Amino acid sequence: MKRGDIYWADLAPRSGSEQKGIRPVIILSHNAFNQTPRWQSVIVVPISTSTLQAKRSPTIVILPKETFGLTKESFAICHQITTIDRTKLRQYIGTLTQDYIRQVEQSIKNAIDL
Repeated sequence: MKRGDIYWADLAPRSGSEQKGIRPVIILSHNAFNQTPRWQSVIVVPISTSTLQAKRSPTIVILPKETFGLTKESFAICHQITTIDRTKLRQYIGTLTQDYIRQVEQSIKNAIDL
């Protein structure tokens, strides 16, 4: 598991407008943490296929159909960055390119005013 990887993850339980259920997520935590067995959590950004999310720019990154292992056009919801336990990660899907990782980083900065 490394930064920029996309995995299926179980985001239950969640509440309100938080992304929930089994869905793709992008791993964003530092590789040193991702590869340390005693570090049991990872920082992720949830991914949605809802076109309603696309309207929330500048905190959304569009992930084109048939890229990074995703079969549908998808949207990284960067304003919902969260921490989950590693046990919630399921199957590996793909890995973002460095350009897309930078776009996700910029969208997170936009969301939290860095």
